[in-house]
Amino acid sequence: MKNKRPVLLISLAAGLLLIGCAKAEEARVDKEPDVFDKSDIAMGTVVTERIYTQGEDPTDQILELLSQTEHKYLSWRDADSDIGKINEQAGKGAADVDGQTMGYLEEALKLAEKSAGAFDPTIGQLALLWDVEAEDPEVPSEKEIRQLLEDTGYEKIRVSSENGTDQVELEEGCSIDLGAVGKGVGCDEAAAFLKEDPHVQGAVIAVGGSVLTLGGKPDGTAWKVAVRDPRGGQEDLLGVLELEGEQYVSTSGDYEKYFIQDGRRYHHILDPATGCPADAGLISVTVLGENGAVSDGLSTACFVLGKEKGAALLEEYGAEGIFVDQEKNVYITDDLMEDFRLEASGYVVFPLSP
Repeated sequence: MKNKRPVLLISLAAGLLLIGCAKAEEARVDKEPDVFDKSDIAMGTVVTERIYTQGEDPTDQILELLSQTEHKYLSWRDADSDIGKINEQAGKGAADVDGQTMGYLEEALKLAEKSAGAFDPTIGQLALLWDVEAEDPEVPSEKEIRQLLEDTGYEKIRVSSENGTDQVELEEGCSIDLGAVGKGVGCDEAAAFLKEDPHVQGAVIAVGGSVLTLGGKPDGTAWKVAVRDPRGGQEDLLGVLELEGEQYVSTSGDYEKYFIQDGRRYHHILDPATGCPADAGLISVTVLGENGAVSDGLSTACFVLGKEKGAALLEEYGAEGIFVDQEKNVYITDDLMEDFRLEASGYVVFPLSP
């Protein structure tokens, strides 16, 4: 099968065009596409783009699209976003939302149910309590964690669609945070935008820990996406995936955001059942899913569930994955084995079966 951070490796190597422009369009067919590269910040993370197209440079438009997606639909920090409005209305009745937001939320709730709550879009307040990126983070008290756990649970979210209106109702004290799928949603939006442009021949876009590949490169070689070594430096690679066509890759690991207290690592991926950092024996999970939101959410859910339950969840979604445990064993689903090349020393690769 050629298919929250993978490091992006790239091998360097219009409606108005009617009959009168037919010859000009024919002349473009054999034209070598231009390549446009850009790296900037959007959705609170680094966005890296490489796009092959015979048209204009679309990189700035994609950055703007990602920003709009965050602030109009997804951001819990933005009171004017749909998620911000839902949270403000918690306990007061249903909030009207855009159909796009409803689609993302329904996908998140589906994953929450299928993962038995290992993925839960209501743990944002717990993440704020842990605040692992603070200047001097510390482990919160058990009492603080228990209190916030009372206001979490995906079952506290109710969605409905009546008379063409999408509504979301949230229980009092609860709040929604779609950050665990947000970067994947960004990849979905970028893919939809690029597929509307007939001049785009290929693209690879990384939004934080989520990567989209689309189309192909002019030289016909595969896209190369590297998975970071979870116990190495920021530029150290665990291995490289060779991908073809439209694929969505997301990685979650305990190395992304963490602090050390009393010799123990406390990372940002929380187990909704305990309110504490997940401890299922894994240090990294990479998932190839059917779309960006699914791959992003699955990488989090599988990290919380652990190798065996995570593998079963991947099979249910028809997804592929790479699991790295604390002993530096690398478990890879069968259909992905031939597409992954191990680069780091000290790791051993095994096939993963549910």
